[in-house]
Amino acid sequence: MPDPILDDVQVLLAKEFGDKRILEQILRAAQNDEVISNFERNYVRKLAEKYLGKKPPVEKKLPEEPKQISPEVVAPPPSPVKKPQTVQTWAETAKITKLNSKNTKIMLGVGLASLVIIIIAAVSLSGVSDISSKIEPNQTPSPSKSFSVQTDLSSYSKGDIISISGHSNPSLGDQVNLLIKNPDGELVWSEQINAKGDGQFSTLTFAGGFGWEKSGTFTIIAEGNSEKITNTFSFSR
Repeated sequence: MPDPILDDVQVLLAKEFGDKRILEQILRAAQNDEVISNFERNYVRKLAEKYLGKKPPVEKKLPEEPKQISPEVVAPPPSPVKKPQTVQTWAETAKITKLNSKNTKIMLGVGLASLVIIIIAAVSLSGVSDISSKIEPNQTPSPSKSFSVQTDLSSYSKGDIISISGHSNPSLGDQVNLLIKNPDGELVWSEQINAKGDGQFSTLTFAGGFGWEKSGTFTIIAEGNSEKITNTFSFSR
C-alpha cells in the first residue's frame, strides 16, 4: 500500500511549494518504501497545511513538570559536656585540714596535688569542648544531573546537517522526545528516539524548511518522563 504522504509530496512538487531538494528526497523514499523520518513527515504536513489547505492535527499538551523539593538536612545539636564538680574535693580537703591540724605540711601537699589534678582536668575538658565545637555535620552533595542534550556545532546555515546527541538518565526510561523551536517559539522539528543501554542517544536533522525563514537563536529540547532539559544554537540564512 503506497504511503499517504506520496500524494502530498507530488502536489507540492508540481506547484513548486517548499524546498525542491528535500521534497524529491522524500518522494524517492515514499516510492521505494524506505523509512521517512518524523521531521520529513512534519515538513510535508506543514507545507500541506499552509499551501494545500489541510487541517493540522490536534496536538496533545505535555503534562506539567512536578516540582521536586529536596528535604532539608537538620543536624542534631551537640550534646553538652558536663564538667566534673570539684566542690566536694575542696570541702573534703578543708575538713581533713581542720581534723589534722598537726599534719599541716602533709595536707598542704595533698591540696597542691588536688589543685594540679583540677587544672589538668580543666585543660582536658577545654580541649574536648574546642574539638566538639569544630565538628560540623556532613553535608550530602546534591546528585549530578546525567540528563543532557547538545548539538555538534554552536551555529548552522541553511541546508547544514545538525547532529544531535545526549545522555538519558536510566530512571527516565528508554524513550526521549527531541524538539527544536525557532526564535518565535514555533515547533520546527520533533522526533522520538530510544536511548541505548548506556543511556546515550543521537540522531540527525538538517537546518531549513518550514519555520526556518529567519535567522536567530533556536532552542533544542529533550524530554524524558518528568524531566526536561534545553540547549541553544544559532542559525543564519
